[in-house]
Amino acid sequence: MRNFGLQKNLPGTAAPPPALYNPIYQRILDAGDTVLVLTPPVKMSGTFRSATVAADDFDTDRINIVDTQTIAGNLGTIVLKAKEWADEGMGIEELIDRVKDMSARDRKLFLVPTLEYLHKGGRIGGASKLIGSLLQIVPILTLRDGGIEVYDKVRTINQAINEMVDLTVQICENNPEANLSIGQCDSKELFEKITNLFRTRLDQEEFPSFTAPPAIVVHAGPGLVVTSCFAKPRG
Repeated sequence: MRNFGLQKNLPGTAAPPPALYNPIYQRILDAGDTVLVLTPPVKMSGTFRSATVAADDFDTDRINIVDTQTIAGNLGTIVLKAKEWADEGMGIEELIDRVKDMSARDRKLFLVPTLEYLHKGGRIGGASKLIGSLLQIVPILTLRDGGIEVYDKVRTINQAINEMVDLTVQICENNPEANLSIGQCDSKELFEKITNLFRTRLDQEEFPSFTAPPAIVVHAGPGLVVTSCFAKPRG
């Protein structure tokens, strides 16, 4: 596993300030429309709070802010689906219900080369960082209740890849609403290996893919791969 040369002091991230939202809210409200803001988890970002503080400057119930409890590919998918539903004329209450339903079905797995970045950024507990570094265990991470947790720890990168693919395939098989997407940063070889396994296992040639943005890489570190999908709707 590569040594990414972790610096003692990591760069920081910051949510958009409330002042950024005010002119956007004003423009939408002046047009007679309703605002829907979809944010990353409160536990991981100050975006929800900034959007809410800005909304307090307006005496209206036409500004709606929803914590999606997710990041990366699934947050992008939720935003795109919400836009699609809005364009179809769906009312705001039903739209929010749909968004919350997708959020509840969020399934996400991260494969990272080291826990050091998450530990230094305060995104994961010290005990998990210690186990991963001393025993040379490869961690598979997930998102639960808006926070990062260790899903499993395995001994080798190949074991991690196989488990990550197995778990994701179980969710996506015979599931037309899975919306699988795959992200990476500085891990092209690993990304291609995982994508090829999905092509074979799911009999699908292409998957939406993305480069993880700086806000994620600062905390997870370079070398990560993330799979994002949604479980089947209940009933």
